[in-house]
Amino acid sequence: MHKILPLLTICFALAALPATARTGEEIAKVFDSGVAAYDAGKHDEAFKIWWGLQYEDVAAMCNIAMMLRKGQGTTQDYRQAREIYRRAAEAGLPTAQADLADMLLKGEGGKPDPKAALPLLRAAAAANHPIAQFQLGQMYETGAGGLVPQNAEAARKLYAAAASRGMKEASERLSALPPAPPAATPDPTQGPIVIPDPPKL
Repeated sequence: MHKILPLLTICFALAALPATARTGEEIAKVFDSGVAAYDAGKHDEAFKIWWGLQYEDVAAMCNIAMMLRKGQGTTQDYRQAREIYRRAAEAGLPTAQADLADMLLKGEGGKPDPKAALPLLRAAAAANHPIAQFQLGQMYETGAGGLVPQNAEAARKLYAAAASRGMKEASERLSALPPAPPAATPDPTQGPIVIPDPPKL
């Protein structure tokens, strides 16, 4: 679930930016120095580097949230991790959407909140994030306490999508589901049968 993101530069027009904004090339160089520090086990250094980029690069922001969540290079702080993930998720980063949803489902930094996690999972699943697809599939399989309609076919499609991206748990869950029922043969005396499409993901 937690991984260091590669550089994905998205600049934000925020007051916190320095008077002279850095170029994309400069941001990439600083970001990569954070990757090198992280890979060398210098988590304190990596955290400081990415912290300085958080208003200039959404991937750096997501990496900061991941480190706060795990307590790497800094004190573990679920609430702050959620807030930074939220900002990255609102910027459209699928990994941040999926990770924030995972925190909400698990109750990290507050009570479990599947309702708040649902739109994040939908957005990340639509962007082909396999963990989001798997977790959204679980919701459709069970109905998630009434949050979504129970729909085995939607769950099957989501599990298949996650499995195609190498997620073992999705493959196992897909195998455990009963096979899809055969298509009903229309009764010519009753007129056409209209079968609604599964919910859009």
